[in-house]
Amino acid sequence: MSAREEVLAAVRSALHPAASSPAPVASPPPVPSVPGPDQAPGEEVVALFAGRVADYRAEVTRCGAAELAEVVSSIVADAHGVVVPPGLDLELPGATLDDDLTAAQLDGIEAVVTRASIGIAVTGTVVLDHGRGQGRRSVTLLPDLHVCIVDERQVVSDVGDALARLDPRRPQTWVSGPSATSDIELSRVEGVHGPRRLHVVLVGD
Repeated sequence: MSAREEVLAAVRSALHPAASSPAPVASPPPVPSVPGPDQAPGEEVVALFAGRVADYRAEVTRCGAAELAEVVSSIVADAHGVVVPPGLDLELPGATLDDDLTAAQLDGIEAVVTRASIGIAVTGTVVLDHGRGQGRRSVTLLPDLHVCIVDERQVVSDVGDALARLDPRRPQTWVSGPSATSDIELSRVEGVHGPRRLHVVLVGD
């Protein structure tokens, strides 16, 4: 570079410093942290989950682990028949254990009690992967009342956190409130494709 070119470059640099500097490189967005399976969510996340579940016209009851059997028993006390899946690990006197009941038999039972795999706070969604205590899909769809037990430690912030914990190889049922449709004349009708009532029991320590 000649002396003349060096002088001109210095003048340009002084007049337009941004143009002579390399463009700043944008920092990548932070990677959200995913709580471990044994890490309890904060009360704010649990409260958000309870509120969003209620927004979907579902009922929510919070209780401690020691009160769980009594609370669930009171919820299903007036139901005409209760079915529970194998592995529920909860004593409910009079409940029928699902040992491959037929659809007709399930249709004659009013309530089902299951556990859940994940609760998603932002969307108020309960996810079942039909593992131990969660039952078959038909068991959770045919009775009119679904009582779903969610441990506070199973509540995650959002869908991304849920997907990080769920096994994609397992069948999943995502439930946001009672079954509802507005297909006919835009009138909301509940209970057409699944339970008309969803009652989430949120269990703390």
